[in-house]
Amino acid sequence: MHSERGWEEKQAEHYNRIAAQYEAHYSDTWSQRYRTRFLNEPMLSGIDLKGMQVLEAMCGSGQTTGHLLARGATVTGLDISSELIASFKKSWPSCEGICASIFETGLPAESYDVIVVVGGLHHLHPQVQRATDEIHRLLKPGGHFCFMEPHAGSLPDVIRRRWYKVDSMFEKNEESVDFEALYAANRDRFDLVRTRYLGNVAYLLVLNSLIFRVPLGLKKLYSPPLMAVERVLSPINSRLLSCFGVGQWRKRGAAAPAQAG
Repeated sequence: MHSERGWEEKQAEHYNRIAAQYEAHYSDTWSQRYRTRFLNEPMLSGIDLKGMQVLEAMCGSGQTTGHLLARGATVTGLDISSELIASFKKSWPSCEGICASIFETGLPAESYDVIVVVGGLHHLHPQVQRATDEIHRLLKPGGHFCFMEPHAGSLPDVIRRRWYKVDSMFEKNEESVDFEALYAANRDRFDLVRTRYLGNVAYLLVLNSLIFRVPLGLKKLYSPPLMAVERVLSPINSRLLSCFGVGQWRKRGAAAPAQAG
């Protein structure tokens, strides 16, 4: 079990250690604006969240929670880091926060309408499929699995793979997600609703300012122009040049939940 529990425990220890920095860089105004425009909206497009039971898995301190609540969802946060779950509970007192592994949540089967994962799957190699199995178990028939991850098969990923090997910010098992292969392994139980490839310079230096060790004071200065550049480039993004992908799958079974517009 060393290969599994060892790195999972390291991930928990790592995020416990950087929890304050993580909160500062990923919850600031500009990161949240980036998330809303380029991540949350395309990832959740077409889903009416009003009254839905949503699991925000690998939630960190809840950077997606505000968007989900604003759209009428009831949110439960799940993360393996005790420090980040403590921050989640403090920031979102109306939401339940659970400190547990995505592999063994202990939650009842078919209890969520939507499960959201933002940047969590790439921390799980080589056990991404095991996490997907648990997500499938927790979703109601017709429920949605919505996720964002750095994706395989792009030029940015070539650089990312080398960076992961030398930067202490990453554990050795971290690896981008092959969206096509992951869906191929699960197509018998999920329908693919959409995949979009996004992310350019603002993804790197606005959303991921912590990775680049950018002072927050400097981030305030360059974020507006970089966001403007990303708005121009986003509609013409390609799989080859983009930094991340968003996926939306629907669990097979009963009729899908009602969708907006």
